[in-house]
Amino acid sequence: MNITIIGRKCNPRDSFRDRAEKKLAKIDRFFDDEANAKITVSIEKTMAAVEITVNSNGLIVRAQERSVDMNDALDACVDSLIRKIRKNKTKVEKKLRRGALENFNFGDDVVEDESDYEVVRTKDIALKPQSVDEAILQMNMLGHQFYMFLDDHTDRVCVVYVRSDGGYGLLVPDIE
Repeated sequence: MNITIIGRKCNPRDSFRDRAEKKLAKIDRFFDDEANAKITVSIEKTMAAVEITVNSNGLIVRAQERSVDMNDALDACVDSLIRKIRKNKTKVEKKLRRGALENFNFGDDVVEDESDYEVVRTKDIALKPQSVDEAILQMNMLGHQFYMFLDDHTDRVCVVYVRSDGGYGLLVPDIE
């Protein structure tokens, strides 16, 4: 697994880098050698935030945790990644290395039912060309957490969403 560590408003020490590599070794066996892990560390006032994104064969697994200590946030983030993989074990196994989860001990934790996903509602929406600012305004007016729209500059279907830090995010499709 290729690991990249990025510091925002901070410079992670070598001890943090070593700890991160050691912790990611726990999940390294799930992914192939071509997997990429990106760890982003940021300091906000008295809190440290750690975000880990693992990309392998089109499967993206992401976790973000905050704590007073950077190492505690890292530990919680790795635990969160393992929980996400465990929760969706049978579905994820198809994307991960074959047999990656066979002999892994998940402990005595209760694993949720591994049934298929069920679509309980389908909604047709009318897409009209809008700017990002207009889409954010419309999302806020509706009280939604996300809003899909047709970008008036690129003619692509995009999504704006509310981030957990209070900011806004924009999802733009990458057409290959």
